[in-house]
Amino acid sequence: MPYNAAMAIIAVAGRKGGIGKSTIAGNLAGEFVYLGRSVVVLDADPQHSIAEWSEQGEGLLAQCVLKIEGGQPGVVKANAKAAAASADMVIIDTPPGMPDVIYEAAMVADLVLLPCGPSHLDLFPLKSAIALTLKARAARRSKKPRVRLVPSKVSMNTNLGRSLQSSLEERMGKKVMPPISQRVIVAEAVASGYTMREYAPNSPSAAEFLALAKAADRLSRR
Repeated sequence: MPYNAAMAIIAVAGRKGGIGKSTIAGNLAGEFVYLGRSVVVLDADPQHSIAEWSEQGEGLLAQCVLKIEGGQPGVVKANAKAAAASADMVIIDTPPGMPDVIYEAAMVADLVLLPCGPSHLDLFPLKSAIALTLKARAARRSKKPRVRLVPSKVSMNTNLGRSLQSSLEERMGKKVMPPISQRVIVAEAVASGYTMREYAPNSPSAAEFLALAKAADRLSRR
């Protein structure tokens, strides 16, 4: 379907590794393509997880992932602006241990998504990521980037998983996006080089990523 709205830049960030950042960024790309958007994914994580994912097969990520070295000032911003000139959606996957890169991504993003796991230990680095994002917003003197939390790798059949959304909103004071559950099929898709939309389009996991993509799309264009 054609899409003529202004482009949007979404950063997926966090100060803690292993919370599903790259999985969320890559699958958001798959859902945005499904929704008719043109997409560029900037892999600014030195581990280059999304780039490796894209190289496992011939899925859509192989066509839209750009590996960048985000250690130098201005690199993320310059690449994001260049990508935005030719794509409806730019998704930036940031590294957990490099606050300067997170801050730079927040300086150019319309929306910052902060995945968070169900453990209380995940809340400490989450506070740091929120502070970095709000610092960027203050520097921009803008309402952007908007900040949203994403419950990630949750088990919705547990009390902890079911209560995570309300717990995050209460403790962090930020609104929460649709959750992403922990499922083996998500890892299987990554190992095959595909997004969930390509690997299992009728699965509950694909439905979750689609719900997240639609919510992110609405917010990033406000």
